[in-house]
Amino acid sequence: MRKTLYCFTHDLRLADNQLLQDAVDQSHEIAFIYVVDPLWFKPTNYQQLPMGAIRWQFTCQALRDLEVQLQSYGHVLNVVLGSPVNALTSLLKYAGFDTLAMANPIGLFERHQRNTVLKAHSRVALLTDWSHTLYTPAQLRSAQALPDKQQGWKSFSYFRKKVEKAGVLPFVAQAFNVQSFNARPVKSVDIESVIADKQSLSLLTQTQRVSLCQRDAAHPQDPIPCQADIGQPDKIQPSDSQSSNSHPSERQLNNRQLNHSPYQYRGGETAGWQHMLDYFASGAASTYKNTRNALDGRFNSTGFSPYLGIGNISPRQIYYHLKQYEQDHGVNESTYWIYFELLWREYFQWLALMLEQRLFRFRGLARSAPLTSFFPERFAKWCQGNTPYVIVNACMQQLNSTGFMSNRGRQLVASCLVNELGIDWRYGAAYFQQQLIDYDVASNWGNWQYIAGVGVDPRGGRHFNLQKQTQMFDPDGVFIETWQGRGDGASLDSVDMVDWPIMPEGER
Repeated sequence: MRKTLYCFTHDLRLADNQLLQDAVDQSHEIAFIYVVDPLWFKPTNYQQLPMGAIRWQFTCQALRDLEVQLQSYGHVLNVVLGSPVNALTSLLKYAGFDTLAMANPIGLFERHQRNTVLKAHSRVALLTDWSHTLYTPAQLRSAQALPDKQQGWKSFSYFRKKVEKAGVLPFVAQAFNVQSFNARPVKSVDIESVIADKQSLSLLTQTQRVSLCQRDAAHPQDPIPCQADIGQPDKIQPSDSQSSNSHPSERQLNNRQLNHSPYQYRGGETAGWQHMLDYFASGAASTYKNTRNALDGRFNSTGFSPYLGIGNISPRQIYYHLKQYEQDHGVNESTYWIYFELLWREYFQWLALMLEQRLFRFRGLARSAPLTSFFPERFAKWCQGNTPYVIVNACMQQLNSTGFMSNRGRQLVASCLVNELGIDWRYGAAYFQQQLIDYDVASNWGNWQYIAGVGVDPRGGRHFNLQKQTQMFDPDGVFIETWQGRGDGASLDSVDMVDWPIMPEGER
């Protein structure tokens, strides 16, 4: 039997985690770790942090939830600060592990890190699984939806039609088999002694995790506290006052669209599972296509993306809850559109794997580079929500305050950055990576390529009329007023193209 080191990444859950089940079933001893890379909190070439404060808070909550669940089975979650390559290499070498269990990564950088570790430890067995996707490569190949590199990647429509025509079904989400969780925990000293000998590594307590990341540059001394102990997860029941068999009235739906109070997402499998149950119990799935473009409101969108991004819930779990909902309440265009959005997300996962470094390239898949550049002052005002476009300002203020933004809002602010401000799309993608609690490498960078016109879409980019969009989605200005989108009225540029000051209109 194996002595396994299980490294959690974007699979922070126990349920529907086949890799975890396999690792436990096949191991005599097992230890669990999560590696926090110090580079997450250092600026990139795009002047942004890979992990911003609000996103890190959400991650801390998810780690705490996982920690509590593992403790209930007599296991420990070791949260290690250090280079992932260094941490995994050291533990595999000095703690006597013969097996590494780790979900297949989607991101290019993460795949490179894992491959570096395996190359250094050729005798270590690898257990892995596709924990982040709706389908497996074998399923998509059988549907002829997953072309190889020689064929080139096809459009989303091609992918969707192939999958739907083949009738591909995700593997049934399995409940975690508690009875099989009998692998003995590796003694803590095995982990602690190795970490103690490495100056570049350290084990993080819950309090130490919180202090790693502070608020953005506007509030550099204001640390974000991670909410304290969430307690052991209880049996989850729908919390809505409505039963799962009832539907909201048209009046209730209209009121929901006008509810602009921000909904605060909480990280963790427990919270993610509860949110999924609450969403389907609300009946909102039956009207999703009508409300999905609203700029806020808890159930106007599904709100699944924060939990999908970090792996608190899986796309397979959502799929089968959706199918159960359709059995109970009927199939309509809105319920289909939830599946459509799952396929959209799925498409970008496999696209990212194929594109590799081209996902991050300025020109992407285009033959020529976009006619954009970088203007520091404009970019700063876009980030701060202080542009001449009030709908964009409100959306950016919402993002900076909550770590979340509606899908429509993301399209509008991305279009503004690229088309109105003329800025390199990668700076926007990097800022989203820093801020969004639902950050997903494939969806984020793939969707930004889509807006910028450097992706696989043959129609090119997307340029939204911001005035028209404001009239359509915030005609009464409630959203703009709520999120203080008016700005300070200052000019977008204070200097011209050769850095000469631009005088105010009345002083010329």
